[in-house]
Amino acid sequence: MPQTNSRTASRFIPREEINQLTRWDFTDVDEAGLLLAQQAREREEQAVLLEQQAYEEAIHNRGREQGYSEGYAAGFEQGKAQAQAEAQKQLSEYIAKQGQVAAQQFGALMASASDQLETAEQMAAQAVLELACELARQVLRKEIAGNPNALLPVLREALGQLFTDVRAVQVRLHPLDLDVLQDVLVEEYPNLKLTLQPDAGLTRGGCIVEAAGTVIDGRLEKRWLRAIGRLGQSLRWDDDVLDEDSDGAGDKETGHGRRPA
Repeated sequence: MPQTNSRTASRFIPREEINQLTRWDFTDVDEAGLLLAQQAREREEQAVLLEQQAYEEAIHNRGREQGYSEGYAAGFEQGKAQAQAEAQKQLSEYIAKQGQVAAQQFGALMASASDQLETAEQMAAQAVLELACELARQVLRKEIAGNPNALLPVLREALGQLFTDVRAVQVRLHPLDLDVLQDVLVEEYPNLKLTLQPDAGLTRGGCIVEAAGTVIDGRLEKRWLRAIGRLGQSLRWDDDVLDEDSDGAGDKETGHGRRPA
């Protein structure tokens, strides 16, 4: 059986090859297993270490990101607060400056208004005073025209200013006043030598008294100007009389048709 012999023959190792064989030792198998086990443990430990490092790195990154977010939020809030404070400061300064300018303008306006009010009050007072003088003039005119004895107090005052030793007195009156007062004066001053002269150039209600070189000007125009001059006025007694009587100028020269003052 050739095949059987061939198999049998292949189980034998020639002598010359025996020296080349290495003795089998189960220790090598144990060491290899231990090495593989150690390597497996090292890989496992390395994996755990890598996993721990990855976890720590993730924690670190998350903490850094959280810190960055918190820092950004805090910085944003701080910047926002600073910006608001700066804006509020600028607004307050602007308002204060505008308020100061407005106060100055308001003060100037009030001063101007006060000056204008004072001027208006002065103008109003002046107008009222002028109106009062005009009314007084009209009242006096009516009094003189309606009361023939209105001149008598003036004559008494003028004659009372003369020296006691004066015996001769010259009195010039408007003709109409002379007609009314002649008898009254002669009766009241019997010890005086009165010379009563009509003077058409005088306004009714006026007179001129002369005695011993003394002249007392009692003309109505002069008395009027002295009275209103104390009030700072200069309204003439006959300012409007001349215009109204312009048509009767010819009669005025002859003493006829003169308009009563």
